[in-house]
Amino acid sequence: MPMDQPLPSVSSSPVATASAKSVLEVRDLQTQFFTDAGILRAVEGVSFSVAAGETLGIVGESGSGKSVTASSLIRLLDEQARIVGGEVRFQGRDVLAMTPEELRTLRGNDIAMVFQDPMTSLNPVLRIAHQMVETMVAHGRFDKAQATERSISLLGRMGITAPERAIDSYPHQFSGGMRQRVMLALGFSNEPALLIADEPTTALDVTIQAQILDLIRELNRDFGAAIILISHALGVIASVCQRVLVMYAGEIVEEGPTESLLADPFHPYTWALINAVPRVDRNMPETKRLITIEGAPPDPMAMTAGCRFQERCPFRVDKCGEHPPLEQIAPGRKARCWLAQSGEPLPATSASRSAETDVPAATRPDPPQAPPTGEQALMLSVRGLTKHFALPREDFFRKRKVVRAIDGVDLDIAPGETVGMVGESGCGKSTFARLIVRIHEPTAGSIVFAGTDLARASAAEIRPLRRRMQMVFQDPYASLNPRMTIGDILSEPLQFHGLTRTAAETRARVENLLSSVGLNPRMIARYPHEFSGGQRQRISIARALALEPEFIVADEPISSLDVNIQAQIINLLIDLQERLRLTYLFIAHDLAVVRHISDRIVVLYLGKVAEIAPAHELFAAPLHPYTRYLISAVPIPDAAAERQRRRLPLIGEPPSAIDPPSGCCFRTRCPIAKPICAEVPPPLVNPGSDQKLGHVVACHFPGQF
Repeated sequence: MPMDQPLPSVSSSPVATASAKSVLEVRDLQTQFFTDAGILRAVEGVSFSVAAGETLGIVGESGSGKSVTASSLIRLLDEQARIVGGEVRFQGRDVLAMTPEELRTLRGNDIAMVFQDPMTSLNPVLRIAHQMVETMVAHGRFDKAQATERSISLLGRMGITAPERAIDSYPHQFSGGMRQRVMLALGFSNEPALLIADEPTTALDVTIQAQILDLIRELNRDFGAAIILISHALGVIASVCQRVLVMYAGEIVEEGPTESLLADPFHPYTWALINAVPRVDRNMPETKRLITIEGAPPDPMAMTAGCRFQERCPFRVDKCGEHPPLEQIAPGRKARCWLAQSGEPLPATSASRSAETDVPAATRPDPPQAPPTGEQALMLSVRGLTKHFALPREDFFRKRKVVRAIDGVDLDIAPGETVGMVGESGCGKSTFARLIVRIHEPTAGSIVFAGTDLARASAAEIRPLRRRMQMVFQDPYASLNPRMTIGDILSEPLQFHGLTRTAAETRARVENLLSSVGLNPRMIARYPHEFSGGQRQRISIARALALEPEFIVADEPISSLDVNIQAQIINLLIDLQERLRLTYLFIAHDLAVVRHISDRIVVLYLGKVAEIAPAHELFAAPLHPYTRYLISAVPIPDAAAERQRRRLPLIGEPPSAIDPPSGCCFRTRCPIAKPICAEVPPPLVNPGSDQKLGHVVACHFPGQF
């Protein structure tokens, strides 16, 4: 796609959709899980259709029934699950009445599915060629030679360079984005009439996500397949889908064309989801806090009477005690809401809390243009930080290769400041975070915290400083001991550092910590697996707060969380910062979130700083070409605006950190690179007097792209 060309238009007309022949028809689908604790009603009364060539989006919180609905369509369910009612017809055939042999023919041939994590679908001990050829030959569509030729062609079509060589690789030799491309190639290998994509871009960085979405649009157009796209990212849905289903507690609560549904939601749940999403296409809001849906979805084993959203709904009325039907409100629009059916409009959507929410707003202070100078005024000062990982020696005579994960980073962070860090996967963000807290030992450079250079400090010198700096990891389940209760996990650092003397005092502190992160103190005896993903992340934050630190490094703390839980974590971090005067280094691949929460943003590329600027200025006037590409790749939850945007597709993947390019490390992907870019590494400097203090960039031609 040419770089200045707007995104391809997707029709959102309900008339156009209705005129096409339905590939899939679902009527009153009911799926339940039969467990020792009781019957869990995961999907109840779901009805929809998908037309040939249509792209249908399904959104909702975790646990709303999206994935169970998708799995039910091809009867790919856990042993405990049963489809107890309803009808699923694919091209007129009753899927629920199919024999096992007929199902095997259906799956992978007529209907294909792409899962969130490609490594759960790709066999790690088989080459890509074997897996793709086997899929095509097993369904009798191609012989081995034809299947091999088609596999190479499909991999090339998916944007994988040198597909003739790539096809002989193993899954672990590809990046996450490349593995997802392989999964899409597998999905389209037998030219299915329907592709189900379950969270295909979750946890991918913005540039890879944009490439995958472009690919899905092109495949939908070129192959004519119908697509069901499941996602909790409304920007992804707006970018690709023609029509949207919103699910809550196993039911469809709203349905309609993407553009009108996102611009004017009828159901309060949809309204709240849209308001929980920060927007990069709007001015910075006056408040950092986002609208959130308080409480939790109803227990699927004990559904309450009436509207299932009523306990969390800010617009609840008396009639909500009765269960509402899914009724048509406008042409092509349906909603399961008494308020919508009465014609009562909801407040206009906003990216921040509005007056109608009746929640005190914390006004956004003016962001600092640059951190204070002088070590006494700084929370953290990093100079020339470098980390090289030595690889195993290939043979005795060859020089050992090293991965240049971090290569000469300079950064200052002031007390009370939130510094965001962004960049593609593999650029060194997580390595930098681990260096700051000395999980990794630096190869070179200095890390001055509280007057002590952590890079040269001994373990004994670092230990007392660990109380003052803590880290929140991306995967809370991996950082919480599954064999310990939450009470024990939070008590351990308090007792180790001697902050409490008696069991009663320790318990009181633990209960206070749980309350401070919005969890019930009565949960103290539970284990990590008994909590949701958002709750586990709150426990990780409580663990970091236990020692009353001054500085917190948050490494992807909201990755893979749905929009409501993400908004709750953002609000929690903001509240804690205001109350405890915390300083944050906030790392994420979601640029909209980073812009929303940060005072300044650092853009990292291949272990080097590309640009540093105040958050509002970086998005208003980026100077580095790489920064412009990153911002351009961020999807926004507005279908009309998405179609009008001019996206800048970033071609290729980052170079190898083992053998980085000479000069500017971005030059191999830069559209304005010149000979000097290959010869001289650009320094990180303020490019001119017209730029505000604190905006620095490492580029020979800043602002010229």
